[in-house]
Amino acid sequence: MLRVALAALLLAGAGCAVRAPAPARPSPSAAAPPPDGCAGGEPLKEGRHELEFAGEARVFLLSLPEGDGPHPVLLNLHGLGSNAREQAAYSRLPQEGGRRGYIVATPQVAEDRLAWTLPHGFGPDDTGFLRALLDRLEQRLCVDRRREFAAGLSYGGAMATALVCGLDGRLAGVAAVGGVNIVKPCQRPEPATLVAFHGTADRVVPYRGGHPLSDASGDLRKLADLVTLQPVERVTGGWAGAFGCRSPAAASSPVPQVRLRTWTGCAGGVRVRLYTISGGGHTWSGPIEVPRLGATNRQLDATRLILDAFDAAPPA
Repeated sequence: MLRVALAALLLAGAGCAVRAPAPARPSPSAAAPPPDGCAGGEPLKEGRHELEFAGEARVFLLSLPEGDGPHPVLLNLHGLGSNAREQAAYSRLPQEGGRRGYIVATPQVAEDRLAWTLPHGFGPDDTGFLRALLDRLEQRLCVDRRREFAAGLSYGGAMATALVCGLDGRLAGVAAVGGVNIVKPCQRPEPATLVAFHGTADRVVPYRGGHPLSDASGDLRKLADLVTLQPVERVTGGWAGAFGCRSPAAASSPVPQVRLRTWTGCAGGVRVRLYTISGGGHTWSGPIEVPRLGATNRQLDATRLILDAFDAAPPA
């Protein structure tokens, strides 16, 4: 059942994340101002928290920087079949983000689920949950509301990217490691910095597109063969086009075996970056290796580069 569920989730992710009209909001004169954590009150503390959403207690881990703020916020999204603790350890975003002044929240999918429900998909309303999580952080911490970001691995990277439109332009930037081509660019996105990392030897989410889960067999192979992903370069270029980037991609090589493509001249001053890791597997580039997921380029620090991109991103 686990293997079938994995393929079913990939099937759900192969479509386009379509931007729905934003819900109507009360007029400023009729609505009471929301609580603001910068104004005081009892702040959230580091550690494990629960947030009641849609009748369910949803879990997230919270890491806090030093200082009074306002601080940028980063949602750190785990991959299919993983969990918040694994993502926090593997990505190193809580500790490294904290050093840069980021509030880092690492949420977990709903109980008995393997992956996030993409915007307008079937299942728990994870877009609504992540919106509510950002609201809670704004209410209980001193947050820079124009500098909110999301990053993730694999299906978490797909979810982060889909939130560009799913959160109606709320995010200033997103990052996807090994997952940018699981979803297609959404319609009419608000400008957002985007940075993607993908290995050419990824056997779970193939760089050149086609069928995912290259090592699957039996029923899982049959289901995976129903999914056809677009190439990573085509999808990333599609985002650049959606953001109105006027300049062709400039190529460079920041470290051996890595090609960086950068699109500039985009709406709102944002940039789109794609790091292509030659021979890289379904892995997060940096000091931690997970051999079962393929080769890891240890000279490229995806964590540092994500934070660099977010530091330089124009506010939403």
